[in-house]
Amino acid sequence: MSARILMGKEFAAKIKESARLEVEELKKNYGVTPGLSVIIVGENPASQVYVRNKHKTCEELGIISEVVAMPEDTTKDALLAKIDELNADKNIHGILVQLPLPAAIKAHSEEILNRIDPLKDVDGFHPVNVGKLVIGSPALVPCTPAGCIEMLDLANIEIDGKRAVIIGRSNIVGKPLFHLLLARHATVTVCHTHTKNLPEIAREADILVAASGKPNLVTADMIRPGATVIDVGINRIAPKKLVGDVDFEAAKEIAGAITPVPGGVGLLTVAMLMKNVVKAAKLQLGE
Repeated sequence: MSARILMGKEFAAKIKESARLEVEELKKNYGVTPGLSVIIVGENPASQVYVRNKHKTCEELGIISEVVAMPEDTTKDALLAKIDELNADKNIHGILVQLPLPAAIKAHSEEILNRIDPLKDVDGFHPVNVGKLVIGSPALVPCTPAGCIEMLDLANIEIDGKRAVIIGRSNIVGKPLFHLLLARHATVTVCHTHTKNLPEIAREADILVAASGKPNLVTADMIRPGATVIDVGINRIAPKKLVGDVDFEAAKEIAGAITPVPGGVGLLTVAMLMKNVVKAAKLQLGE
């Protein structure tokens, strides 16, 4: 029997609707409209698509959206000054610097991202927010792992007491997802390039998350029958062909539930960004 396909579009719509209702509540109860400022430096075509998508989604949900386009030759100091200005702007609740930055300032990415006020860090990358996530305090959490948890909840897939295995230990997905799953009482194993016996460990998972960035790394023999498989990978293997980290066609015959690529977790990331903008506005109100 084929797996239940967890379509990102369905879950993203529910998350966005929840955010829209929260935006209305903030306007009604506090007279506050959440605002997001996205800084884009240079002319990277993929980045421009992502920024347009974020701007459009903000407008759909009633969130103020400001795109700050800066030229390719922007200096580090000019970019830091712009972030300082937005940190001080009471109408902007979330700040996001679109990556990658141009080659001339790319080496300073960490310093630039760390300049964002932690209360406005809607990407959840600031060390203060990372620390809060680790100790279990309310914080802004990276959008993709937060989207994975939200999807499991909306799909009524139990996390408490389950065995979760994450393949990949990035700061953007693997590590934050470890802490989010642990906070929900899962028993979590994180695997990576140095892990021995990866197929055996993967087969123990009730929830298997593939976030390694390696096309079709997870094969059907690595999946326990009936397990939930979340594929975070997006790999371009031909000009118009995207695949995940999981061999989807083979895996869907074994898994109980599985996310496709494209059309899966990726669609939840922008939806969770909207939730983070609302959350940031509430944190700044002292809620």
